[in-house]
Amino acid sequence: MRPGNMFLLGCALCVLLIGGVALASLNFNNPIIPNLVITSASTVPSNGDTNPYGVVFVPQGFPSDGLLKPGEILVSNFNNSAGKQGTGTTIVQINPAAPLPVPVTFFQGATTPGLTLVLGFLRQGYVVVGNVPSLDGSGICQTGTVGQGALQFLDKNANVVLTLTNAQLLNGPWGLAIKENANSTQVFVANVLSGTVTRLNLSIGRSHTSNPIKVISTTQIASGYTHGCAGASFVAGPAGLAYDKKKDVLYVSSTQDNAIYAVKNAGSTVKDNGTGSIVIKDATHLHGPIGLLLAPNGDFISAQGDVTNVNTNLPSEIVEFTPKGDFIAEVSIDPATGGAFGIALASTPKGFKFAAVDDNTNTLGIWNINTGE
Repeated sequence: MRPGNMFLLGCALCVLLIGGVALASLNFNNPIIPNLVITSASTVPSNGDTNPYGVVFVPQGFPSDGLLKPGEILVSNFNNSAGKQGTGTTIVQINPAAPLPVPVTFFQGATTPGLTLVLGFLRQGYVVVGNVPSLDGSGICQTGTVGQGALQFLDKNANVVLTLTNAQLLNGPWGLAIKENANSTQVFVANVLSGTVTRLNLSIGRSHTSNPIKVISTTQIASGYTHGCAGASFVAGPAGLAYDKKKDVLYVSSTQDNAIYAVKNAGSTVKDNGTGSIVIKDATHLHGPIGLLLAPNGDFISAQGDVTNVNTNLPSEIVEFTPKGDFIAEVSIDPATGGAFGIALASTPKGFKFAAVDDNTNTLGIWNINTGE
């Protein structure tokens, strides 16, 4: 354990509160976070959709003349009001600064059910969203009942400007990372139905043009991750993605492999690099990793889906590791398994905001993290 460099959970015997459940973290040396203040909000929209998956902060600089404002949060729903997996159609927006944050429907896609972890922003004013649908509406994964899904691009007013499908290269969009440069955009997509990762090179014009987003090239850059139906979790495979721009490395949470991999030259390779190399393989602290973030200090923050290697004593965990993969801290956000999924992070003047969905309670927890810097 590194003294003084704990990012997410460092507080001396602190207590977290999410979904009405009090949970104690560990005791850390020289914590940089003296306290955590939490806000909890429902993620259930007016149509009753449940099972929040993706979560992302509206970034600073995102056009504010539409429905979204920087600092707000979007959450995608995977289930419908009856709890059927792969049938949810909504993205809700939540204002964490409101005294009582409530979910407001930002988008409802009747033809693209089963919204996943694929949820992100492009600086020109677009939202990227993916789906993996239950074709028969049963919410049960078996041969012929799960659709390949699609990748959609929405404008700042939730209008669909582009829908991409590809049976090979977009086969179950489950996780997302985005690399943006001054004149180029790359989108990385984890495909849960094929165990692969695809990179899309995009050209993005002004939003008022008829075809503002164009695909320049599409490349499969990674493959070989274990994938398939996963009982109560519908499907499992490569999930959360995190991109390190300085190193040109894409990190992949592989749920059923119970490991986090590094794919080198992710933004430049023209070939499939297999699974890449293992960065974290920790049977004690990994329990089916799903959501994944890279903290500003280089630490990994990983949400555990409890699909494999379940630890019922510490269910629904969020775990932090060093850049070398050494364990730092863990916290359970729900007393039952399967609650942790999407996680997000945003900078604030005093530190950061951290957000995590709880699938079991259909809530979003938002922590204010004061770094003291």
